Amino acid sequence: MLQLVRLLQLASPALPVGAYTYSQGLEWAVESGVIGDEASAGRWIADLMQHGIGRYEAPLVAVLMAAWTAGDTEEISRLNEEFLASRESAELRAETAQMGFSLNRLVRDLRDPALVLVDSTLAKLPEIAFPTGWSGIAAHWQIDPPAAVTAYLWSWAENQVMAALKAVPLGQASGQRLLAQLGSEIPAIARQALKLPETEWSNFTPAFAIACARHETQYSRLFRS
Repeated sequence: MLQLVRLLQLASPALPVGAYTYSQGLEWAVESGVIGDEASAGRWIADLMQHGIGRYEAPLVAVLMAAWTAGDTEEISRLNEEFLASRESAELRAETAQMGFSLNRLVRDLRDPALVLVDSTLAKLPEIAFPTGWSGIAAHWQIDPPAAVTAYLWSWAENQVMAALKAVPLGQASGQRLLAQLGSEIPAIARQALKLPETEWSNFTPAFAIACARHETQYSRLFRS
């Protein structure tokens, strides 16, 4: 059961990487009127999870885990650089780099012998994307890839719902209904991600990119992205 406990730790909102400070454009979607209630928040998050996160970040995590397990540092570096290059706005790039930096520091602070190779590999990267560090920990804690990808999607969805609760705002019951609905969709998205070849990865979500870019100049805001 230790792998399950470690996975819960990785997926916990208590993980000290600052994820709660980011909305990934959701705050601008609220400001612009695209999101204004529980139903519209659910559509925004579900669409992005299915067409963006589920078709790029989720399969990326699975392939990165395989590279970490094989000790393929060249592949880890390539995928890390490609993810950084895929960020559509300055805020999004800063977000993943800041969270990756914080995760790297956490790897050292944990003082876990199982993560020594993760620490040394990350130290050689000029900039660390969050999925790169996260997948390294998951792989070296010997977490099953399907479970890891499922947890990664859940953690992202939970953070988006928490952002919606603050920005719309929504009540706690609305948040739980959203999480229940999103959670029911995650298993199918995770299964697809695990078998999706890299040639079919896609993060083509124009509305998301526009929201992230416009958030950079939003006058009043709660979140950093």
